[in-house]
Amino acid sequence: MGDTFQSQPEFFEVELGESLLSRTETLASFRELGPPDLVHVIKTTGTSARSRDIGSYHYVSGVDASSSAALAAYINSLTYELDQNPGFFSNKVAYKLKSGAYCCFNAFSRVDVRVEVRIPGSVDAYVVDLRGERHETTPEIWQEVYLSALLRSILYADDANYRLAGYRKLDPISSPDAEHRFLQAAENLFFKGWQLGSDPEIQVATVVSNHLTAGILKYFGEASRYEQAVNLFEKLWAREPEVAALVAQSYVGMNEEIKAVQVMHSAIKETPQSYALLHAQVDFLRSKGKHEWALKVAKQAVNCAPSEFVTWAKLTECYIDLEQWESALYTLNSCPMFTYNERDLHRMPTPARSHLPVKTFITESGLVDEESARDNEADVALLRLPAPALRGTFAKAYALLGRLVSSIGWDELLRYRSNVFVMEEEYRAQKAAVTQPEDAAGAEDDASIRGMAPVDSPAIASSTPPQPSTASGAAKGLDGEADDSAEHSEDDMDSNELQPASADARKSQLGINAAANASSQSIPTIKISTESDHEREKQELEDYMKTMNQPSGPQADAADDDATRSSIQVEPPPLEKPAQASSGHERSESTSTAVPGDLSVASHNGTGVNGKPGPIVNGEHDASIAMAEARQKEKNMGFSFRDKRLCERWLDNLFMVLYEDLRVYTIWRAEIAHFRTQNLAYRKTGTEWEILGELALRLLHKDEARDAFQRCVDVKFSAKAYLRLLEIYTEARDVQRSLWTAIRLTAYHHRWYMEGSFPGAVATSLFKLIKTEGLAKVSYTLVSMSPPQAILRLMQNYFAYATAFKVPGYDF
Repeated sequence: MGDTFQSQPEFFEVELGESLLSRTETLASFRELGPPDLVHVIKTTGTSARSRDIGSYHYVSGVDASSSAALAAYINSLTYELDQNPGFFSNKVAYKLKSGAYCCFNAFSRVDVRVEVRIPGSVDAYVVDLRGERHETTPEIWQEVYLSALLRSILYADDANYRLAGYRKLDPISSPDAEHRFLQAAENLFFKGWQLGSDPEIQVATVVSNHLTAGILKYFGEASRYEQAVNLFEKLWAREPEVAALVAQSYVGMNEEIKAVQVMHSAIKETPQSYALLHAQVDFLRSKGKHEWALKVAKQAVNCAPSEFVTWAKLTECYIDLEQWESALYTLNSCPMFTYNERDLHRMPTPARSHLPVKTFITESGLVDEESARDNEADVALLRLPAPALRGTFAKAYALLGRLVSSIGWDELLRYRSNVFVMEEEYRAQKAAVTQPEDAAGAEDDASIRGMAPVDSPAIASSTPPQPSTASGAAKGLDGEADDSAEHSEDDMDSNELQPASADARKSQLGINAAANASSQSIPTIKISTESDHEREKQELEDYMKTMNQPSGPQADAADDDATRSSIQVEPPPLEKPAQASSGHERSESTSTAVPGDLSVASHNGTGVNGKPGPIVNGEHDASIAMAEARQKEKNMGFSFRDKRLCERWLDNLFMVLYEDLRVYTIWRAEIAHFRTQNLAYRKTGTEWEILGELALRLLHKDEARDAFQRCVDVKFSAKAYLRLLEIYTEARDVQRSLWTAIRLTAYHHRWYMEGSFPGAVATSLFKLIKTEGLAKVSYTLVSMSPPQAILRLMQNYFAYATAFKVPGYDF
């Protein structure tokens, strides 16, 4: 039909303008950089009353969004895509462009900038906020939307999570002048970069960790052109000391390591708490083989930012470098995990029809076989592997786990896992060992065991406040006096007088001062211990008060009376601030001395106030014996929970994901070995080879991955397999195979309207080859391979970019 563009994608609307309305409704859901730019056009058959208007739209990135005139020029260029001469005998109706709208999201101010063009006619630019209200544009808005559009085209150029049908990608920066304007805008808005958000692995965006700095480093880093980045970051370093981390990274990329060390040395004095700067040091030390030094710096980075995933992940990598496998598992288990947020994309209504034309030279080249690419038959077990669905921090954690299993093997990993984490069988055995003594002791006095901690519990040692030495000495002196008076008056005291003393002793067992309760009928809630669960202790106190009316033995009552008298006669010293518990939870006399009148410490030690055998208060001694027996059973059984941790659920799930990968990989390699011994051909579908190649790559088996990807492209056309092979061939410096793979990927990209040269995965790999082999060798090798002329011109665009922007290796 004559209502379609000749070579551009488009989706036709059911109702005129529904795409613009849908974008307006979803503006509030955009969190970070926003969706691709939306271009909406209205075509008409003429100006008569019988004219028919139709609406269509497509997505685009890389268009200069610095002014309304630049956006209007793009819409005007679409008029040349319509077939203006349908032919005299053709039944096609001639359409022409009536109007168009270009929508570009401003990620800084969270508004949508729109330019409406009427052909012929006027250009109207305005801003739509999250509520759908219109506002006037300002120069600041235009600068922000220009930088937002550039960052989207740079960061999402080859992002698999940002792919759309009908998405046209152009070169965002096509000349050195355009690059200069990009740097100027980045400098002006640098300190607003945290508003854009950050990578999924970073929880809180900062001045140096955000999408703006990531885009700058990606653009200059993939072309190995760090000189411009250094010039920009050094200007900003004078205003913000933390930017030194970016300066150091850029110098390391330039192989100016001495300057990088000098920058890190001077900057760490100003900002010692910057984890980005510490990570720059860690990466440099690891590259030099100084893993012990890197470990110390990585620990410091964790202390500076304990809530960030990247700091814990970097520490885990350092432990793996040092082959400290248990510490690596401990650290990996401590990583804070974040929910992955999907990329900002449109939610458009279903179009009436789609138009995705194929350019003629792509069809004639025969490099893209779309029929074979649609072949997605594969075994269900391969299609259901859970690992490819991991995103964000979970994907990074799985990569660390894969590195562990690649280093030590699955059996050793399981052994270290059982040494570090509590296993289910151990938990059941431990529970069975502890339950029996608790039941035996609970039959005598269940309430006391519920409320008491073990004698040598670190919590008791750490929560007992230190008392002055004079107070403890006075307590000892008065203990003797109280003992003598108790001996003379023991025979004269009746049972009615013994019961209140026993009650006071029980209250002191809970940390309540008996003297403070002497003048009050209510139950006091002031405690010496540092526990904060008041409701629980009130319930325990009520349980103890219920047992007051039960008579105790004469010895226990006499000892309780001695303690009560001593507590009444002595004036308690003022409370001091509790000392912090030591790392080893060691108990000394100063920290275990109780307030006068408190029998808790004496009863813990099994002695009375005078050093004599003390009373067994509420079955505490039985509980202590039960706990000691349980610990002895732990030792006899060969394990203890005190040295282990609970494995986080997400890490436990990752172990299961890794098990599935290893199981499938082991079966695959066993089948290949069996077929080779039988001299039989081992056949799989193209999709199965692609999945197996990704599987081997996840498990760090590069040779097996390369073999699988090669077999995949022999069976079907797979852009994913070609992209992986391009990375492998580039790393091996295989120029000819790299160029053949790049030719096919370039044809595929232009088939799906990815017309930009850089940034992109193909350009990055070719620039690596140019850096090592030289531009002349790579370009002459390409000509000698005799590709189709149209494809050769597309490939030469990469070399033209390398020459214009002086990529390393362009001059030899």
